Amino acid sequence: MSASVCLRCSGGSGLRGAVAAALRLAPRATASSGSAAVGLRFCSGQTRPKVEESTAEYEFVERLIPKTKVPTPPPHSGPAPSGWQPPSSSPPDLPYMIRRSRMHNVPVYTDLTHGNRQITVVRKVEGDIWALERDVKAFLKDAIGKAPPTQVNEVAMTIKVKGHFDCELKEWLLKKGSSRKLTHLWTLKCVF
Repeated sequence: MSASVCLRCSGGSGLRGAVAAALRLAPRATASSGSAAVGLRFCSGQTRPKVEESTAEYEFVERLIPKTKVPTPPPHSGPAPSGWQPPSSSPPDLPYMIRRSRMHNVPVYTDLTHGNRQITVVRKVEGDIWALERDVKAFLKDAIGKAPPTQVNEVAMTIKVKGHFDCELKEWLLKKGSSRKLTHLWTLKCVF
């Protein structure tokens, strides 16, 4: 029994409906017929194509698969031409630590909410987050003349500071985290 399917009256939209209708009209394979294909038939005398698995050419496919991890940057001393600085070899003796982001950057970001509310967010804080908040307030009080309002979220391990202070905080954290003395300030490229 063969059935023909009309594309216009197949009940679906276009080709998808025609395929669905063809599968509904095709005879079902039974256990006695021995056919492994359910709902589809091959023409008489037609055999299934053979699939050969080759591992010799897999190296060419491997190059196309994206890397799952960002590679570690090569070791060097001092800041890179882009302004990026490598982490110090030994962490300083502080009650808190700020882990780098997965791209090896200092996780200090700016946010603009409600149209005009400027917020600086320090993420990935581990250890005594309240000690970091006190140090940030003291640093910003010296830098701008007054301590801006802050918000500490212990669960999310973040500190929010009112205002855009990303460049200042990144530079301060790099200076605080490195054992060597920075001879130049404001190496980060800030866009105002």
